[in-house]
Amino acid sequence: MHAYRSHTCNQLTAADTGATVRLSGWVHRKRDHGNLLFVDLRDHYGITQCVTDSASAVFATLEAARPESVVCVTGRVVKRDPDTVNAKLPTGEIEIRVDEVSVLSTAEVLPIQVASNEDFSEEMRLRYRFLDLRRERLHANIVLRSAVIASIRRRMIEQGFMEFQTPILTASSPEGARDFLVPARQHPGKFYALPQAPQQFKQLLMVAGFDRYFQIAPCFRDEDSRADRSPGEFYQLDFEMSFVTQDDVFAAIEPVIEGVFREFGKGRTVTPAPFPRIPYDESMLKYGSDKPDLRNPIVVADVTEAYRDSGFGIFAKGVAAGAVVRAIPAPGGAAKPRSWFDALNAWAREEGAGGLGYITFSGGEAKGPIAKNLEPERIAAIKAAAGVGEGDAVFFACDKPLAAAKFAGKVRTRVCADLGLLEENQFKFCWIVDFPMYELNEDTGKIEFSHNPFSMPQGEMDALLHQDPLTIKAFQYDIVCNGVELSSGAIRNHRPDIMYKAFEIAGYPAEVVEAKFGGMLNAFKFGAPPHGGSAPGIDRIVMLLADEPNIREIIAFPLNQQAQDLLMQAPAEVEPERLRELHIKLDLPKPKLKVTSEAPSEG
Repeated sequence: MHAYRSHTCNQLTAADTGATVRLSGWVHRKRDHGNLLFVDLRDHYGITQCVTDSASAVFATLEAARPESVVCVTGRVVKRDPDTVNAKLPTGEIEIRVDEVSVLSTAEVLPIQVASNEDFSEEMRLRYRFLDLRRERLHANIVLRSAVIASIRRRMIEQGFMEFQTPILTASSPEGARDFLVPARQHPGKFYALPQAPQQFKQLLMVAGFDRYFQIAPCFRDEDSRADRSPGEFYQLDFEMSFVTQDDVFAAIEPVIEGVFREFGKGRTVTPAPFPRIPYDESMLKYGSDKPDLRNPIVVADVTEAYRDSGFGIFAKGVAAGAVVRAIPAPGGAAKPRSWFDALNAWAREEGAGGLGYITFSGGEAKGPIAKNLEPERIAAIKAAAGVGEGDAVFFACDKPLAAAKFAGKVRTRVCADLGLLEENQFKFCWIVDFPMYELNEDTGKIEFSHNPFSMPQGEMDALLHQDPLTIKAFQYDIVCNGVELSSGAIRNHRPDIMYKAFEIAGYPAEVVEAKFGGMLNAFKFGAPPHGGSAPGIDRIVMLLADEPNIREIIAFPLNQQAQDLLMQAPAEVEPERLRELHIKLDLPKPKLKVTSEAPSEG
């Protein structure tokens, strides 16, 4: 028999009754029933109940073993009594009568309990992450992550993609976030950068003649933490394809994404490919966001013309000054008490809006302060545009187009949550397409890139030469699931002449483009194929599948919100000798002095 185990803690069933077996694992939980001691033994695979009585030579050893000690037990498989069967466990029909036991490793008193659903502070969980990872939910999340990556890799290879690795030590990348820098010991005063993404390398692979590339790529960005973004590093399914249009990219990745979500979605409904395509302008109008949650059935409508020159002065003046009015339906909202409308109005002010006007439709008439100031035909136009009827309410956002869209999107989300309208057990996918190539910076009055400067403009050079830049769309696209952006992608600008002109419109002369992006430009001058790709986020995919609200719950060893590794104590100070070797002198900020005041003495 093997020195440590003949079976795992998830294998034994009633069919093994009578067999002598050996198991090794952690003492998950103990139950002392006087003459009988029950021990739940746990390994990576599951749990098996072990039992011994007080007359046995192993009783004292098992009784003394603290939770999470590692033990090896040898014994016979016996059937449990019918009233003690645990149908929740694959091994729930049997138990092991322990004949021999050896303690392989003794655990000290636990700082956090493994056999418990108790909530512990994030600091404790990250400091003792190796214990936290033993807990059932988190352990299952990491197993899920591994299985998802394996499935993605298999599906990409089946689609004809080849896996390549790109450099980790590289030059600074124009991705928009801060780089992590690595001092170059052999080149004093110079630094490598950790890649924010393999963007330039994957495009260079296409220039080098490889047709379909992918990689489960680590990416590094010195940016703040969010619930759906881990500080420091993250992983993405990075892929690129040559001689493709936007439609080809979608057709290649949709079966991979749909297949993974069907495989691991636990029966939840998945949008079938091809996924809906929603132009950016339409998404901002209807959903108030470029990453819409389509489980929310509320659709925002434009009702600007219904308020133009109307009797509702605040909106009429706004429209005359260039504002727009968006209507956000609230199905069944007319039945809500006045306190609900007042609460939403207060919430709107907290969000920076002037308030949240509304109309309700009940008893065959329109009600509310706004309705009193609008003619019947204007109310009818609003009702038709918003698609509301008897028993419904409708809210309004009035502001400049982008601000109105964003606020309407927030109202849409809030109203959906308040009314319980969100569709459950769904993964709803869509593509957001036709992003604007440029936008106007209202503070400077200058034209800037709005999304990705390396995307091919729709219409190519002709559009750059003859269109108003603010009307030019780009071959840029995002894939969105349940309001979460999984990736951005684009058909790349592979022609130097178009790249020079695109950057010129945004205020970058040719010499600046060559200084910043000379490597890519030089490669493109020697024959570059049309190419495009995307990079869905692995962490966000697993986060959705695991139904976890925080991305740290699906990463084995995440940093905390302050970008610290509490387990390994990073970042840490470095010895002066190492700094001298790297030709680095520290110029640390001076600590702020604490100002204290003493209370005057009495007497």
